[in-house]
Amino acid sequence: MEHYGLAHIWNQGDLVTQALILTLVLMSALSWTVIIAKIWQLICLRQLTKNAEQTFWHADNIEHGVKKLGKRAGNPFLALVLAGQEAASHHQQNQPSLHHRMDISDWITRCLKNTLDESLIRMQSGLALLASIGSTAPFVGLFGTVWGIYHALLAISENGQASINQVAGPVGEALIMTAFGLFVAIPATLAYNAFTRSNKRIVSKLNRFCHGLHAYFVTGARLRSNRRSELKAATAKSVS
Repeated sequence: MEHYGLAHIWNQGDLVTQALILTLVLMSALSWTVIIAKIWQLICLRQLTKNAEQTFWHADNIEHGVKKLGKRAGNPFLALVLAGQEAASHHQQNQPSLHHRMDISDWITRCLKNTLDESLIRMQSGLALLASIGSTAPFVGLFGTVWGIYHALLAISENGQASINQVAGPVGEALIMTAFGLFVAIPATLAYNAFTRSNKRIVSKLNRFCHGLHAYFVTGARLRSNRRSELKAATAKSVS
């Protein structure tokens, strides 16, 4: 009995079949590399951003809040605080030249938005690759199946025999390419959805923190909505 599998497909296949197998192997390697890197990045982000909002707003002043956030690179909360602090200081020092050009609120909004966009770009890096692999890998495998069935039918027509034993093996071997494509695509798609949901939760926290920083650097006071949310969280924690 002849055993069929990817090794047999590789040995018996032509250049097109071998190129498709190499493409799927490369896609799988790239997707798992991105998945592992994004998992590590997400773990680090969660550690950096855990209770970062409450820790900062409970500080005595900006300098104390920056110290509480820590000096670790990649902390988006720390980057927003430093960007807002630098923007406010820059506007104050250059007020004679900027006074009639840009309002302090618009200037701080612009600086905070630029910093937030940079953090979002880092968080979303690699997701486009996962989405591309998840959407194209099944079709690459399907093309390999169609190509294998085509050559199997050509071999059968040349031999002039079409028994079930001669058809089942080559066709089943060709269908392995479809399974291989799904094996590559499913983890990439699931990982893309999971990372997107996790990023949305972090982005929601960053947007709320941005609004609070904007109000503080412009008016010198925090937003009431932030205080109410903290009060509700503290009340819920004490009840539980």
